[in-house]
Amino acid sequence: MSVEKTLPGPAPVPDPAAGRAAVAGYFGGIRDVVVLEMKQRLRSRGWYIMLGIWFVVIALVTALTWAGWNASMEVRNSMPVPDGMPEPDGPGSAIFEVVLAFVLLFALLVAPALSANAVNGDRAGGTLAILQITLLTPGQILWGKFCAAWLAAIAFLAASAPFLIFAVLLGGLTPGHVLVSLVMLAVEVAVICGIGVGISALAGRPLFSIVVTYLTVAALVVGSLIAFALGVQLTQGTVMANQPQYKGMEYGSGTMPGPGEPTYTCAGPLVEQDVLRTERVAWLLALNPYVVVADAIPYPERTVTPYYYSGGMIENISQGARAAIAGPEGTYPCANGQVQPQYLKQGTPLWPLGLVLQIGLGGLLLRLGWRSLRTPARRLALGTRIA
Repeated sequence: MSVEKTLPGPAPVPDPAAGRAAVAGYFGGIRDVVVLEMKQRLRSRGWYIMLGIWFVVIALVTALTWAGWNASMEVRNSMPVPDGMPEPDGPGSAIFEVVLAFVLLFALLVAPALSANAVNGDRAGGTLAILQITLLTPGQILWGKFCAAWLAAIAFLAASAPFLIFAVLLGGLTPGHVLVSLVMLAVEVAVICGIGVGISALAGRPLFSIVVTYLTVAALVVGSLIAFALGVQLTQGTVMANQPQYKGMEYGSGTMPGPGEPTYTCAGPLVEQDVLRTERVAWLLALNPYVVVADAIPYPERTVTPYYYSGGMIENISQGARAAIAGPEGTYPCANGQVQPQYLKQGTPLWPLGLVLQIGLGGLLLRLGWRSLRTPARRLALGTRIA
């Protein structure tokens, strides 16, 4: 009796067209959820009212900043100015710094309101189950709601863009400042929207998810500073330094340092000095959205005088982050017998680490939210409405 052996046939060749169709279908589902969400948002009159109020408030802040700069210039021109003192930057730099800080503050307040009830709000209204019984996957639902919340928040950034451009037109800045600022603001808003949508998918009550999202934002903005301040106290160390001898700073003394010149010289033997090793915990500052945005802006190197510094609010935040990274070797007077610069150049940037940590947090919450949207669900919270 003979046994016939059947040889395996050739492996099936993957069809590129089928793969492209699957990808297009997946993104098509996300697009459908985004269109549905945006129609619901644009139908509401309150969204337009908030956008109009936002525009008016930013315009008011711009006008007040400009008026304040003009008043400060009148006071400055009425006082004697030392020889060699550089002219201050135009009003554009001041307006840019204040408007950028204000926009970032209110973006961090608006983004949670637009995203923290995106999922459980539909669950409470009984409309989430309708989406779940369609061919839409949990990932399509989650990404669609995230993109819709992000687009709604981007509209507020677009309303503030004219004022940042206006600051560039006044002088003292380049278009790169506005471009980098808007990109980083959009990324930070996306991170907050991702956190809000993820928490919304995990929490059962809209009010609870909104509160938790705001607390998370507060932890990033304020908690990172508190954690850095507490962590620094645990990084006691020493550095070898000698004694700084400061130059005369009195007007008319003839010994006042000129622009860019150091305000002291180093002399004497090197001895151990107790310092705080800030570079060991500087990564905690990377969680702060203000530090990420400020550290990414390409500020030009400034010539600093001992009696004048033209940096604004955001630039000072950038300088503070650079000082934390540099540690005592780059900031302590006469560390290792060297005069330290008054204006720190950007060495190792901190903002890439901040984006990695923030995106990691948002991605983790979205991943957990995706698991909670899978059907059939094994367990539901008590009182959860499904239809």
